[in-house]
Amino acid sequence: MTSELSARTRSLAVATTEIERHVAGRGWDAEIAVFSLVRTSQILATSPQLAHELPAGAGEDPEHLTSIEQDGLPEAATLEDLLAQLAWPETVDGAAIVVERMVVPPEAEAQMPQDPEEGLAFLMAHPARQDVRIAVGVLRTGETWCALRSRANDSDDAVGGGPEAVPGLAQALSATLA
Repeated sequence: MTSELSARTRSLAVATTEIERHVAGRGWDAEIAVFSLVRTSQILATSPQLAHELPAGAGEDPEHLTSIEQDGLPEAATLEDLLAQLAWPETVDGAAIVVERMVVPPEAEAQMPQDPEEGLAFLMAHPARQDVRIAVGVLRTGETWCALRSRANDSDDAVGGGPEAVPGLAQALSATLA
């Protein structure tokens, strides 16, 4: 992360990266995970007894975010269907989602069979296939952050990130806050 980021974006980057690391602890081939993001100072204002569970100084940082994993996600056939069913109350400052995807070079996509089952088998067997875990965090105020980990480089120090890495997913997740 560069010092050029605003304090709010830095806080979102830290929260999104921590969420990715949390989900990484479950191993690969995990289900989609969804989190609400709430300003820690807001949580402590209503539940001061939680202060001992938070990192030192978190309550004094007005931009610090606490993530809360959402259980009981609605049934959905696709990621798009899931996102279409999500909505957040005004007390939630942002949201994050973690998904795993398989990526192949563009030329591999051009060679993929049209039949969905054959296409999936083709992609699964492709020698240039990469499995990637994508964590995207967004705030109501418009900031976004994406943390990315590949299965081939599966370590915390190899997690990449940036505000524009997965813009389509960030935009779709932002729509759940509207």
